[in-house]
Amino acid sequence: MTRRRLSERQIERIRTIQERRRRRLEERTTDILSELDEPAAPAVGWVVARHGANLAVEDEGGRVWHCLSRQNIGDPVCGDQVCWQSAGPGQGVVTALLARRTLLERPDQSGRARPLAANIDQLVVVLAPRPEPSTYLLDQYLVAAERMGVAALIAGAKMDLLSDAERRLFQPRFEHYARIGYPVIWFSLREDQSLAGLNDHLRGHTSILVGQSGVGKSSLVKALLPDREIQIGRLSQATGLGRHTTSATTRYRLADNSFLVDSPGVRSFRLGAIDAGDLARGFREFRPYLGRCRFGDCGHDQEPGCALKQAVAAGAIHPDRLATFLALARGAHPG
Repeated sequence: MTRRRLSERQIERIRTIQERRRRRLEERTTDILSELDEPAAPAVGWVVARHGANLAVEDEGGRVWHCLSRQNIGDPVCGDQVCWQSAGPGQGVVTALLARRTLLERPDQSGRARPLAANIDQLVVVLAPRPEPSTYLLDQYLVAAERMGVAALIAGAKMDLLSDAERRLFQPRFEHYARIGYPVIWFSLREDQSLAGLNDHLRGHTSILVGQSGVGKSSLVKALLPDREIQIGRLSQATGLGRHTTSATTRYRLADNSFLVDSPGVRSFRLGAIDAGDLARGFREFRPYLGRCRFGDCGHDQEPGCALKQAVAAGAIHPDRLATFLALARGAHPG
């Protein structure tokens, strides 16, 4: 179906409505602060969920507060560390956004970067035998992890769908990722003990699950978070978000000071605008060969004396990884 184009008048009307809402929120936040006889001392907390202007902020004691945000501090997202102060029982106002260590973004429909979650330190890429894994998408996630400077883990789910003979054919297709330093874990939710390896890699991290639709991310979240409904209820009760709690990017607590971010936004994840140099550096095994081609403007495709193609011929770079890079560099999905 063809998307209906908005007229200039409709676009201006939308902007007016959004500006009116922004002013109302700012006035509401200012009113709350002005009503405090003695403003509470600022505290540090973490945004665990956001829906519109409503923030669920967890304090250092683990209690969740329903907060609004001052308009001049930026745009808080799930995972942000913030300064906030109490504005009454269970209520608060976020007054400052602390520096982010990392930020996961994806382009919106207009191509602009949209933040999904902050302060993540591990991407867990989930794949399965069915649907057929897309290494094109997998490599995009890994490039995103490299650009963010976070760890990446490949988690192969639904291994119970394969016979022993099929596993021996399927799993070696991803061995080259392990050779360049990405851990690869295989598991089945029907085999509880097989999750032990994944739990070991989640320990001590703030991780987010990404992957194709249908690979079982939702089922995996439920398995990793047996108390998820309790945590959702706690957020809903504290913030009044109700059903919106499960439709927002949410930071859940795991054991051992670990966290899992569940985000509907990663279902349509794609890399945004990126130049060829940054893209090449996002393929970690390419880095020793960059700058060693015969021509300084080598596109790593048909040019003679290409160091990357020589590395492929020598077995140091998997040919599929170079093919993905070239497809991404051209801005086209392979046919």
